[in-house]
Amino acid sequence: MKLPEEPSKKSLEINPLDARRQKEASGVLARAFFEDPLMRYYLPDPQRRKSITPYLMLASLRYCLFYGMVDTTPDLAGLACWLPPGKTELGIWGLLRAGLGVVPLRLGWEALEKVRAIEPVVDRIHRACVPQEHWYLMILGVDPGRQGEGIGSGLMAARLAQAGDGHHPCYLETMTEYNVAFYRKRGFEVVHETDLAPGGLHVWMMLKD
Repeated sequence: MKLPEEPSKKSLEINPLDARRQKEASGVLARAFFEDPLMRYYLPDPQRRKSITPYLMLASLRYCLFYGMVDTTPDLAGLACWLPPGKTELGIWGLLRAGLGVVPLRLGWEALEKVRAIEPVVDRIHRACVPQEHWYLMILGVDPGRQGEGIGSGLMAARLAQAGDGHHPCYLETMTEYNVAFYRKRGFEVVHETDLAPGGLHVWMMLKD
Protein backbone atom coordinates (compact mmCIF):
# COMPACT_ATOMS: atom_id res chain seq x y z
CA MET A 1 0.00 0.00 0.00
CA LYS A 2 1.30 3.45 -0.88
CA LEU A 3 0.47 6.30 1.44
CA PRO A 4 0.29 9.90 0.21
CA GLU A 5 3.75 11.38 -0.03
CA GLU A 6 2.78 15.00 0.45
CA PRO A 7 0.03 16.35 2.75
CA SER A 8 -2.81 18.32 1.26
CA LYS A 9 -3.17 21.98 2.16
CA LYS A 10 -6.88 21.43 2.82
CA SER A 11 -7.61 20.77 6.50
CA LEU A 12 -9.18 17.44 7.37
CA GLU A 13 -11.88 16.72 9.91
CA ILE A 14 -10.62 13.87 12.09
CA ASN A 15 -12.96 12.01 14.44
CA PRO A 16 -12.92 8.83 16.51
CA LEU A 17 -14.35 5.87 14.63
CA ASP A 18 -17.98 5.18 15.48
CA ALA A 19 -18.01 1.56 16.64
CA ARG A 20 -21.18 0.99 14.59
CA ARG A 21 -19.10 1.51 11.43
CA GLN A 22 -16.52 -1.18 12.18
CA LYS A 23 -17.50 -3.43 9.30
CA GLU A 24 -17.42 -0.58 6.79
CA ALA A 25 -14.06 0.56 8.17
CA SER A 26 -12.61 -2.94 7.94
CA GLY A 27 -13.47 -2.93 4.23
CA VAL A 28 -11.49 0.30 3.75
CA LEU A 29 -8.44 -1.22 5.47
CA ALA A 30 -8.80 -4.46 3.53
CA ARG A 31 -8.63 -2.50 0.27
CA ALA A 32 -5.73 -0.39 1.55
CA PHE A 33 -3.69 -3.44 2.54
CA PHE A 34 -4.68 -5.78 -0.29
CA GLU A 35 -1.28 -5.43 -1.97
CA ASP A 36 0.68 -5.06 1.28
CA PRO A 37 3.75 -7.36 1.26
CA LEU A 38 2.77 -9.02 4.53
CA MET A 39 -0.77 -9.76 3.37
CA ARG A 40 0.58 -11.09 0.07
CA TYR A 41 2.98 -13.33 1.98
CA TYR A 42 0.32 -14.70 4.31
CA LEU A 43 -2.31 -15.06 1.59
CA PRO A 44 -0.68 -15.26 -1.87
CA ASP A 45 -3.90 -16.28 -3.61
CA PRO A 46 -5.77 -13.03 -4.47
CA GLN A 47 -9.23 -14.52 -4.03
CA ARG A 48 -8.47 -15.88 -0.56
CA ARG A 49 -6.79 -12.62 0.38
CA LYS A 50 -9.83 -10.66 -0.75
CA SER A 51 -12.18 -12.79 1.34
CA ILE A 52 -10.05 -13.11 4.50
CA THR A 53 -8.34 -9.72 4.88
CA PRO A 54 -11.57 -7.94 5.99
CA TYR A 55 -11.84 -10.34 8.95
CA LEU A 56 -8.22 -9.67 9.94
CA MET A 57 -8.79 -5.93 9.77
CA LEU A 58 -12.08 -6.11 11.65
CA ALA A 59 -10.44 -7.95 14.56
CA SER A 60 -7.57 -5.44 14.60
CA LEU A 61 -10.00 -2.53 14.60
CA ARG A 62 -11.92 -4.03 17.49
CA TYR A 63 -8.74 -4.49 19.48
CA CYS A 64 -7.78 -0.85 18.99
CA LEU A 65 -11.29 0.32 19.88
CA PHE A 66 -11.14 -1.71 23.11
CA TYR A 67 -7.62 -0.74 24.19
CA GLY A 68 -6.65 2.31 22.16
CA MET A 69 -8.23 4.61 19.64
CA VAL A 70 -9.10 4.65 15.95
CA ASP A 71 -9.12 7.98 14.13
CA THR A 72 -10.85 8.50 10.81
CA THR A 73 -12.52 11.04 8.55
CA PRO A 74 -16.30 11.47 8.31
CA ASP A 75 -16.35 9.56 5.01
CA LEU A 76 -13.97 6.81 6.24
CA ALA A 77 -11.37 7.72 3.63
CA GLY A 78 -8.65 6.36 5.91
CA LEU A 79 -8.01 5.12 9.42
CA ALA A 80 -5.22 5.35 11.98
CA CYS A 81 -5.26 2.73 14.73
CA TRP A 82 -3.22 3.61 17.81
CA LEU A 83 -2.36 1.87 21.06
CA PRO A 84 -1.42 4.30 23.85
CA PRO A 85 1.44 4.08 26.38
CA GLY A 86 1.06 1.11 28.70
CA LYS A 87 -1.15 -0.84 26.30
CA THR A 88 1.17 -1.54 23.39
CA GLU A 89 1.69 -5.25 24.08
CA LEU A 90 -1.08 -7.34 22.59
CA GLY A 91 -2.62 -9.48 25.32
CA ILE A 92 -4.12 -12.91 24.71
CA TRP A 93 -7.43 -12.06 26.37
CA GLY A 94 -7.68 -8.85 24.38
CA LEU A 95 -7.02 -10.67 21.12
CA LEU A 96 -9.72 -13.21 21.91
CA ARG A 97 -12.13 -10.48 22.92
CA ALA A 98 -11.51 -8.71 19.62
CA GLY A 99 -12.29 -11.85 17.65
CA LEU A 100 -8.79 -12.83 16.58
CA GLY A 101 -9.35 -16.24 18.15
CA VAL A 102 -11.48 -17.35 15.20
CA VAL A 103 -9.17 -15.89 12.56
CA PRO A 104 -6.94 -19.01 12.43
CA LEU A 105 -9.96 -21.03 11.33
CA ARG A 106 -10.32 -18.75 8.32
CA LEU A 107 -6.61 -18.50 7.54
CA GLY A 108 -5.98 -22.18 7.03
CA TRP A 109 -2.97 -24.20 8.14
CA GLU A 110 -0.39 -22.85 5.67
CA ALA A 111 -1.11 -19.19 6.39
CA LEU A 112 -1.35 -19.86 10.13
CA GLU A 113 2.13 -21.38 10.15
CA LYS A 114 3.46 -18.24 8.50
CA VAL A 115 1.74 -16.04 11.06
CA ARG A 116 3.14 -18.12 13.93
CA ALA A 117 6.65 -17.73 12.50
CA ILE A 118 6.49 -14.00 11.73
CA GLU A 119 4.48 -12.34 14.50
CA PRO A 120 6.65 -13.39 17.50
CA VAL A 121 9.74 -12.06 15.71
CA VAL A 122 8.07 -8.71 15.02
CA ASP A 123 6.82 -8.49 18.62
CA ARG A 124 10.26 -9.31 20.02
CA ILE A 125 11.97 -6.64 17.92
CA HIS A 126 9.25 -4.16 18.89
CA ARG A 127 10.00 -4.67 22.59
CA ALA A 128 13.75 -4.39 22.00
CA CYS A 129 13.48 -1.21 19.93
CA VAL A 130 11.32 0.71 22.36
CA PRO A 131 11.27 -0.82 25.87
CA GLN A 132 9.89 2.37 27.43
CA GLU A 133 6.26 3.44 27.33
CA HIS A 134 5.28 4.71 23.88
CA TRP A 135 2.53 5.18 21.34
CA TYR A 136 2.17 2.40 18.78
CA LEU A 137 0.77 3.18 15.35
CA MET A 138 -0.59 -0.30 14.75
CA ILE A 139 -2.34 0.43 11.43
CA LEU A 140 -2.49 3.38 9.06
CA GLY A 141 -4.46 2.85 5.89
CA VAL A 142 -6.01 5.09 3.24
CA ASP A 143 -8.57 3.87 0.72
CA PRO A 144 -6.66 3.39 -2.57
CA GLY A 145 -8.97 5.77 -4.42
CA ARG A 146 -8.24 8.56 -1.92
CA GLN A 147 -4.47 8.30 -1.65
CA GLY A 148 -2.49 11.40 -2.49
CA GLU A 149 -4.89 13.78 -0.70
CA GLY A 150 -2.91 14.14 2.53
CA ILE A 151 -5.30 11.94 4.49
CA GLY A 152 -2.56 9.77 6.00
CA SER A 153 -0.69 12.84 7.25
CA GLY A 154 -3.87 14.35 8.68
CA LEU A 155 -4.79 11.17 10.51
CA MET A 156 -1.38 11.02 12.17
CA ALA A 157 -1.05 14.67 13.15
CA ALA A 158 -3.26 14.84 16.24
CA ARG A 159 -1.82 11.76 17.95
CA LEU A 160 1.75 12.75 17.14
CA ALA A 161 1.09 16.07 18.82
CA GLN A 162 -0.48 14.32 21.81
CA ALA A 163 2.53 12.02 22.09
CA GLY A 164 4.87 14.99 21.96
CA ASP A 165 2.94 16.79 24.69
CA GLY A 166 3.31 13.70 26.88
CA HIS A 167 6.99 13.25 25.97
CA HIS A 168 6.35 9.75 24.65
CA PRO A 169 8.00 8.30 21.54
CA CYS A 170 5.92 6.85 18.71
CA TYR A 171 6.68 3.50 17.10
CA LEU A 172 5.51 1.71 13.96
CA GLU A 173 6.46 -1.06 11.53
CA THR A 174 6.14 -1.10 7.76
CA MET A 175 6.83 -3.80 5.21
CA THR A 176 6.66 -1.34 2.29
CA GLU A 177 9.86 0.52 1.39
CA TYR A 178 7.95 3.39 -0.21
CA ASN A 179 6.40 4.19 3.18
CA VAL A 180 9.78 4.67 4.85
CA ALA A 181 10.25 8.04 3.16
CA PHE A 182 6.67 9.03 4.00
CA TYR A 183 7.21 8.39 7.69
CA ARG A 184 10.64 10.01 7.70
CA LYS A 185 9.02 13.25 6.57
CA ARG A 186 6.82 13.02 9.68
CA GLY A 187 9.81 12.70 12.02
CA PHE A 188 10.27 8.92 12.20
CA GLU A 189 13.65 7.24 11.78
CA VAL A 190 14.50 3.62 11.06
CA VAL A 191 15.83 1.99 14.24
CA HIS A 192 15.94 -1.58 12.93
CA GLU A 193 15.28 -3.49 9.73
CA THR A 194 15.51 -7.13 8.81
CA ASP A 195 14.30 -9.83 6.45
CA LEU A 196 11.39 -11.79 7.86
CA ALA A 197 11.08 -14.52 5.25
CA PRO A 198 12.63 -15.70 1.98
CA GLY A 199 11.44 -13.92 -1.12
CA GLY A 200 11.94 -10.35 -0.02
CA LEU A 201 9.59 -9.91 2.96
CA HIS A 202 11.40 -7.11 4.80
CA VAL A 203 10.38 -4.97 7.75
CA TRP A 204 11.43 -1.50 8.85
CA MET A 205 10.93 -0.55 12.51
CA MET A 206 10.62 3.22 12.90
CA LEU A 207 10.63 5.50 15.92
CA LYS A 208 9.80 9.16 16.47
CA ASP A 209 11.32 10.53 19.67
